Amino acid sequence: MIGKLKGIIDEINVDHLIVDVHGVGYIVFASPRVLGSLPGIGEAVTLFIETQVREDAIKLFGFTTKAEKQWFALLQTVQGVGAKVALALVGTLSPSEIGNAIALKDIAMICRAPGIGKKVAERIVTELKNKVPEFAGNDNNLALKQDLGEGATSQAISDAVSALENLGYSRDQAANAIASALREAGNDADSAKLIRLGLKEISR
Repeated sequence: MIGKLKGIIDEINVDHLIVDVHGVGYIVFASPRVLGSLPGIGEAVTLFIETQVREDAIKLFGFTTKAEKQWFALLQTVQGVGAKVALALVGTLSPSEIGNAIALKDIAMICRAPGIGKKVAERIVTELKNKVPEFAGNDNNLALKQDLGEGATSQAISDAVSALENLGYSRDQAANAIASALREAGNDADSAKLIRLGLKEISR
């Protein structure tokens, strides 16, 4: 199994590139975001590889970070999510954005990826919600986001997050801001104070 490739870019195509490693050309499928971030042909590249072995083919999928590769593999444990859908999601959202969307049950965010409808997005959220902490990195606000997704926060917190969303901030931005406000104001703060501190946090 191939887990990493380091070589020279030989070709860049619509959905894959060819990496020349000591004279052997490896076809590596990748998302448009990865392909768009590559240096030019003839330049050195290092990619983390997920190898998929099927009865009729062996495919290599390439990523610029280990986190992207891990999410790609994890997403495919969800019923109805294959390599194409998983690649679309990791190509649309960053690893932290995927984790936040699942924690917050932000179906609309997940549906931003091409080919992912509401039913598939809901399955991703349902089946992976307990696995997010393992893949969330250093997100200190994850617990609050999970509580928001489950509807388990206080009314003041819920109202404060909704207020920031109504002002045009994303649910993730709002949750991060209110989490910071809570650390400053304490869990007993009312929604007005949380909103004020949250806006102050966002404006920094």
